[in-house]
Amino acid sequence: MSLSTTTMKPKEFDCFSSFIYDQVGIKLPPAKKTMLEARLQKRLKTLSLDSFEAYREFVFSPEGQRLELIHLIDVVTTNKTDFFREPSHFGYLTKTALPTLLKGRDDSRLGPPFRLWSAGCSSGEEPYTLAMILAEFAEGQAGFQFAILASDISTRILDTARRAVYPEDRVDTVEPLFKKKYLLRSKDRRRALIRICPQLRALISFRRINFMDEDLGVAEKMDVIFCRNVVIYFDKETQQRLMEKFYRQLRPGGYLFLGHSETLNGLDLPFQAVASTVYRKP
Repeated sequence: MSLSTTTMKPKEFDCFSSFIYDQVGIKLPPAKKTMLEARLQKRLKTLSLDSFEAYREFVFSPEGQRLELIHLIDVVTTNKTDFFREPSHFGYLTKTALPTLLKGRDDSRLGPPFRLWSAGCSSGEEPYTLAMILAEFAEGQAGFQFAILASDISTRILDTARRAVYPEDRVDTVEPLFKKKYLLRSKDRRRALIRICPQLRALISFRRINFMDEDLGVAEKMDVIFCRNVVIYFDKETQQRLMEKFYRQLRPGGYLFLGHSETLNGLDLPFQAVASTVYRKP
């Protein structure tokens, strides 16, 4: 059977869909069958498999669980992001959230560093944007120190984020002052690439985290969590469980930022809404 004519049977799609939901919380309705089929064709080719049935058998084998699960997750996760995406959040962070949080500390030099988690960081544009914002804030706030945790479930996209190398047209949304201070141009101008400067890269730790794990493995309490345009792929039950984990992970008074198309409405949580898609732990 040639790969060009390989099709996925409904029962195979249901099997993959249920497995993906159990593993990463992403719900794939029947309308996504064609999308999943197209994306998995590359995996069949790479593994020299001639059918989705053969791929399913491999994925559920002990060897497949060990070697292929990460690739399957990479296939189904969406990684669209931009520098300074949904910019109103960054204004609220520096003008309201940060000053409010620092009021609770008599001297920021005596307390722990400000900790922010970019949860679902994709290829790194969000945590590097946040690093620029916080670095600028620190210049006007004596003793302010910060650390950023950036996580994603996709190992492939985390490798991209760690490299911190982007095509020049990806940074069109970065203002000129920030470009001058925080971005490095490739010496080979024909390549048209930029890289985030090392002092910003040093402030971010990247980690693979699966939101479905009962223990997210994050020891530090956070002042702020950014989890934007991620939970739209989860059903209400999964959203509820994840937001409960975020609530426990935040320090009292900490902030949660969601994407502009996301909401906590309909969930049973003690967060207080303080701005559009911004919530605070009492």
